[in-house]
Amino acid sequence: MGSKRSAVSSASPAKAVTGWVGRQSTRVKAILGVAIGLLTLVGLKLWVRNHNHFFVASEAIHAAGIFVLVYKLTTQKTCSGLSLRSQGLTALFLAVRLFCSVFMEADIHTMLDFASLVSTLWVIYMMWFKLKATYVKELDNMPLYYLMIEPFTSHYVFALGIARFLACAHWIIRVIETRGAYLYIAGSGYFWFPVAFLAEMVQTFILADFCYYYVKSFMAGQLVMRMPV
Repeated sequence: MGSKRSAVSSASPAKAVTGWVGRQSTRVKAILGVAIGLLTLVGLKLWVRNHNHFFVASEAIHAAGIFVLVYKLTTQKTCSGLSLRSQGLTALFLAVRLFCSVFMEADIHTMLDFASLVSTLWVIYMMWFKLKATYVKELDNMPLYYLMIEPFTSHYVFALGIARFLACAHWIIRVIETRGAYLYIAGSGYFWFPVAFLAEMVQTFILADFCYYYVKSFMAGQLVMRMPV
């Protein structure tokens, strides 16, 4: 009985905080998100001494998300909630990063990128040839106010968001420590380095919105995640 009361009391403050955040305006939510992101960056900078751990952790979380996706495709035999186009873009991104990693590093990062690329290509193969889509756009005449996302897909995308944040944190910390020289560390004329940093930032901010609703649904005890359209 005492453990039940302690569990309820410990969960109440968290639900109160998420409820308070949910009642705030979009501007306040954005400010809170930026503040939490900055505090997390400061904490990571003070706690993590070896910056290579950022990439290892990022790829490990990405791999965990893909394993969740593989489990869903093999057990439930459905690709509902997944976008073949998004998986194709992810595979293209991983292929380009693997190509750069082979010539620039050729270490554990290359092995992790290769494993992630192979897993993503397997997911694309399953979606394209083995599984069939059940959604018919021409027959859908229901108004859509909320996007419902089933658990396995939401876990996968949340893992992508955390992985992108760690990778982006590595970029930001290295840029700050080198006073911007890290963007041109490959030499003069390599414009792709700052472009890659910008792409990392954009991808992180896109996934940040999803991660907010994921945490909100998790704190509310909802298995199916809802996002406003």
